[in-house]
Amino acid sequence: MAPKTDSGNKRKLPSRSKDASSKKPKFEKRPPPPKEEEASISDNDDSGDVSDEEGGAQLNGGKSQNGNDRSNNQNGQAGKVFEKGQNSRESHIKQRQLAQDRKANKPLADELQRAKKLWERLRRKSHVPKEERVKLVEELFSITTGRMKDFVLKHDAVRVVQTAIKYSTPERRKMIAKELQGTYALLAESRYAKFLIGKLIVEGDKEVRDMIVPEFYGRVRKMINHPEASWILDDIYRGVASKEQKAILLREWYGPDTFLFGTKAEKDDATPTAELSEILEKEPSKRTPIMRYLLDLTNQLIQKKMTGFTMLHDAMYQYYTNLKPGSEEAKEYMEMIKEDENGDLLKNMGFTKFGARLVCLLLAHGTAKDRKQILRTYKDTFQLMSSDPHGHLIILTAYDTIDDTVLTSKSIITELLGKSEENEVSNVVSLANDPNARLTIRYLLEGASKSLFDASHAGDLELLEQVWELRKTTSKKDPELRRKELVTAMSPSLLAAIASSPEDLIATSFGCQLVTEALLSCFGDKTAALEAVASTAGGDPDAEPEEAGEEALSVAVTPVPHISKSPHGGRMFKTLISGGRFDKATRKVIPCDPPLHFADVLYPVIKEHIMSWATGPSSFVVLNLLEAEDFSHGDELRQTLKKHKKQLQKAATEETPEQKAAKEAVKEDDKPAKKGKKGASKERPMGNMGSKLLLEKLG
Repeated sequence: MAPKTDSGNKRKLPSRSKDASSKKPKFEKRPPPPKEEEASISDNDDSGDVSDEEGGAQLNGGKSQNGNDRSNNQNGQAGKVFEKGQNSRESHIKQRQLAQDRKANKPLADELQRAKKLWERLRRKSHVPKEERVKLVEELFSITTGRMKDFVLKHDAVRVVQTAIKYSTPERRKMIAKELQGTYALLAESRYAKFLIGKLIVEGDKEVRDMIVPEFYGRVRKMINHPEASWILDDIYRGVASKEQKAILLREWYGPDTFLFGTKAEKDDATPTAELSEILEKEPSKRTPIMRYLLDLTNQLIQKKMTGFTMLHDAMYQYYTNLKPGSEEAKEYMEMIKEDENGDLLKNMGFTKFGARLVCLLLAHGTAKDRKQILRTYKDTFQLMSSDPHGHLIILTAYDTIDDTVLTSKSIITELLGKSEENEVSNVVSLANDPNARLTIRYLLEGASKSLFDASHAGDLELLEQVWELRKTTSKKDPELRRKELVTAMSPSLLAAIASSPEDLIATSFGCQLVTEALLSCFGDKTAALEAVASTAGGDPDAEPEEAGEEALSVAVTPVPHISKSPHGGRMFKTLISGGRFDKATRKVIPCDPPLHFADVLYPVIKEHIMSWATGPSSFVVLNLLEAEDFSHGDELRQTLKKHKKQLQKAATEETPEQKAAKEAVKEDDKPAKKGKKGASKERPMGNMGSKLLLEKLG
């Protein structure tokens, strides 16, 4: 049998025979170094003591070449740090003095030092009297005038120029802007001087703006890729640039040829355009290079994670809208946007005008899988988007395009309204009163009505009409069925919020509109919500508002008038009593199903003060009660009104407080019109119109 190798056995201990174990290992004793060597080392350097303490081995024999080199190096280093006879503190003082001497030898050293002292005084605005500040500003301008370019290129002096701009007159701002002409592109790339450009733009006027913006022409590609210049360029593009300047800056995204030469037709037209469709229509031969250049530049910024620029979103919108729908290029572009890591691109796009519109088009053109992925990206962002002037459009488009209403309700509606009852009330109140967020709730309840999409949201309606046309080929579910399913998902939260906190909702006009639409359109049991809304009408309308207590006196609290005194409150009660929306085409009220029967809920609450309602600003509420077909107390109300007919006649003929206040306001604002002139004011009707109509009803 072959002998076993050591690799196959356990590790063997060393053999300890009797002879080996009895003998101790021998170590060679080294002779101690000569005394003279120790003395020389200790005299020259103290490090020998340190090495002995640390247990370093002694050198053999006489002098060692390495030992001498080491001691010499240590002596040399010590000489570099401290001079003979100096300690650390004295050396630092000398170093600071040398640094100050170097600064003093630089150009404008004295002027810069004096300007800094003035800036230190001026920046504490509350501690400097106005007269002293004027003198300091004058002295500061005497130092900086003619030297602005030298000051702004120094990181510690540019703040001095910013202070000069802050306290300067418009004429001096123009003087500073003219003196800095030719350097703005360089200043935009500076970490500190870029803020000076922003200060000039904000504090200056159109003339100053027109000095700065043209210096960025031809440099957009370089600046948009620069870590500092990109932000000041985009801020100027988004905030202060004129329409023509924005067009010129955006055209550089289409390639140098488009920017430098333009099209033949544009040479005759003085107004430039950034609409890519118009440029391609005039020069179809340039389509391929323009689209390739635009795609490369946008993709370059996306890969760098520089996705927050408005210019980028505008350029992406121009590119996508000029692709053929359903083409391979359009599908690849959508994939490029969706595959952005962490979804930063989509989130940033949701808060700019054309970025949000591009996302809406992606939802309209995309498949069910694409829409689901986009919704997942915006998770925990919908509440912020709902109040944004552009982001709310994405929510409205999601309502209109996504067939999976369960996904929409869980992703969007649950986040908007809140998951707990406490959050539901506060969220509904804030959504109802926000000019943009109210659309995300009321759009499902009342559709694209003119009252909801006023002049400020006319552009929203135009985009939605485009989405409605696109969804005919990309969505399968019936639009009305989709809307009803979403309203069903929203109804419990809305009705619960109205029932628990009606006073907060009806305090504003927008809140009253939401309450009205919710009670007309929601599904489910509305009894508690109707009773809660009716309870807000309780009390005497003619009673003075209660004065605030001692605790509330410290806070400015405006007394809340009775709901019958507010126009929006009266309109809400009228609509709920009629039980439906008024159709202007048929001139009739279209009742909701099931009927509300709100007249029977409201009348017991206001019965005690019915005459105050009949002769007050909300007299039409009583008139609607008389005209309501489902009102079971009509005869009783008629008898009460007849009994107080004289009170109605008085209200119908006398001038109301509102009419009196309007008349006095006209007298104060307008001069008396001359006789026979067309501008002469006509006589306005006097008295309460609702009381007049009630008298006619009573006969």
